[in-house]
Formats: sequence, C-alpha cells, structure tokens
Amino acid sequence: MYIENKLIMKYISYWLLWMFIIISIMIIVGGLTRLTDSGLSITQWELFTGILPPFNETKWNMYFELYKETSEYKLQNNFMILADFKVIFWWEFIHRFLGRLIGIFYLLPLVFFTIKLGFKKTKNLFIIFLLICFQGFIGWYMVSSGLINRVDVSHYRLSLHLVLAFVILSLILLNFLKFNKNLVSDKKIKYMLPGIFLLLIFLQISIGAFVSGMDAGKIYNTWPLMGMNYFPDDNFVESLFNLSVFDDPSLVQFIHRNLAYIIFLFYLLISFYVYKNKFTVFYKTIYAIGCLLFIQILLGIFTLISGAQIFISSMHQISSIFLVSSSVYFLYQNSKINLQPLD
Repeated sequence: MYIENKLIMKYISYWLLWMFIIISIMIIVGGLTRLTDSGLSITQWELFTGILPPFNETKWNMYFELYKETSEYKLQNNFMILADFKVIFWWEFIHRFLGRLIGIFYLLPLVFFTIKLGFKKTKNLFIIFLLICFQGFIGWYMVSSGLINRVDVSHYRLSLHLVLAFVILSLILLNFLKFNKNLVSDKKIKYMLPGIFLLLIFLQISIGAFVSGMDAGKIYNTWPLMGMNYFPDDNFVESLFNLSVFDDPSLVQFIHRNLAYIIFLFYLLISFYVYKNKFTVFYKTIYAIGCLLFIQILLGIFTLISGAQIFISSMHQISSIFLVSSSVYFLYQNSKINLQPLD
C-alpha cells in the first residue's frame, strides 16, 4: 500500500504540472483575446453546443449576425466583413475551448485519485475544482457586461476574472510542491514578508487588468513622466481619493506605475533582510524573483512606450506568470505549515 501511494502521488505531481501548464496557456490566450478585442465575438453561453466551431457558412453567418447586434459592432466594428469576424471569433473560441478542456482534464483525474487516496488527502484539490467552475461563471459574467450598451467588458469583472485565474494557478503550484515532496525550510523569515509581497503582486495584477480593460496603456505613452509631469496633467491629486478613481484611465495608469515602484522597493527590503541575516536557503529564490521583477518592470515600460503593442503587452503578461510562480515558491519555502502529503 505504501509503494502504491508513493506511485499515485507521483502521478498527481505530473497531473498538477500539466494543469499548471495548460492554465498558464489559458491566461496567455485570455490576454490575447482581450488585446485583440475578441472577447465579445461569441454572444451566447453554449456549454455543450459550443464545443465544436462552425463548419459551414450558414453557421458562420449565424454567429456573425448575433455579433452584429452588439454595441461593439454597431459603434466600433461596423466595417467588419465575415473574414474579419472569423479572426476575433477564433481567439474567443480557443479561450472557451481551453476552459472546457481544463474542466475535463481536472475533474476526471481528480475522481480517480480520490478513489485511490480518499477524500481527506485530496480535499484541497476539490477546492481548486470549485474555483475552476466558479471561474467559468465569472468568465460569462464578464462577457455579458459588454453585450449591452458597452463596447468593452467591465474592467472590474475583467480584473476579477484574471485575479481568480492566478489564484487557481497559485493553488495548483502549491499543491504540486506538496505532492512533489519539496521540503520547506527550517529557517523562516519574520513578519510574513513573502506573503505581503505576493499580495502586492496580486494587487498589481488586478490594477493591470483595469489598465487593460480601459485601454489605459494607450495614453501617456512616456516614461518616467506621464507626458510632461510625474502626475497626469488631466487630473488632480485629490482625485486619487474619490470613489471614481478606478474608472479614470489616467489615474489607473498612475496607480499601476507607482505600485510597481512600491513592489520593487519592498523587494529590496526583503533582499536586505535575507542577506543581512544570511538566510542562504532563500538566496537563489530571491535572485530569481529579482530577475523576473526587473524583466516585468522593463516589459511594462516597453508596453507603455509602444502604446500597448500586442506582442509586448502579451510578453508583459507572460512574465507575470513567472513572477507569481516564483513568489508562490518563496512563500512555500517560508511556510510554517508542514505541507508534506500523508503517505
């Protein structure tokens, strides 16, 4: 029984690694779906009938006619012909297809491993499955916000959708480390610095979704100043304290920029603490996070300067996956809870 459990946990480790990869791809495709303004191309939630794409012109025209009823088409894309529509359709279709694939590839092995190990040892994995199901609902909730009287989805719902994706990715990585028998360190960093750092990263991802959702990256395409000033000249500092601050593109971009600086300073604080106290076990992780943070900030600057050019913007989001993953590993290393699986 002991050897069998060891083998099963090895398989669980492989399965979670595969899920981590496919969800990462899902996040990348989701970002490209947003960057290409493709998210509203499919106007209906078809859980089962939407598994297959259109195979004939009649079906294509049906989807196109439904899209023509949206405000996005009427106010922004009324120049489109069927060939143009097919381009944005495929991005959204692939995004939804990956969502279905994730659900199936997660549920079936989960049932098998639960039968083998019991619910007690796999209950954390069921929490992730519930979040995956909830993510599907949030995805449609987001799309529905852009179908009436808007040309884009709600940036609040977009932010929720993206942050939840990263939460799922992080939980899968934590469980992968658990089942892969990665040891936690005996030495711990005080003050929950890794946890605060990860929370700041998640907050930045949320604000980044606001920037993307309002196309705020296409204004003030200069750095380090926003135009001719540090603060956007179309606003007042007092506006930062208004409830409408997250509905203003220039203020959201200002917050996104400055939160990046705060995260970088906080990283320097953690690095100083680690090296001063000679926590050698964290040296490689701190170095990796520093490199990824530098790349992320650099890509953010390039994204701004380029006016949110699609390739650079996508690279900026891809690098965030690596930054979050390294920060989650840092948190795991510093965990005070024994995350090792029961044999």
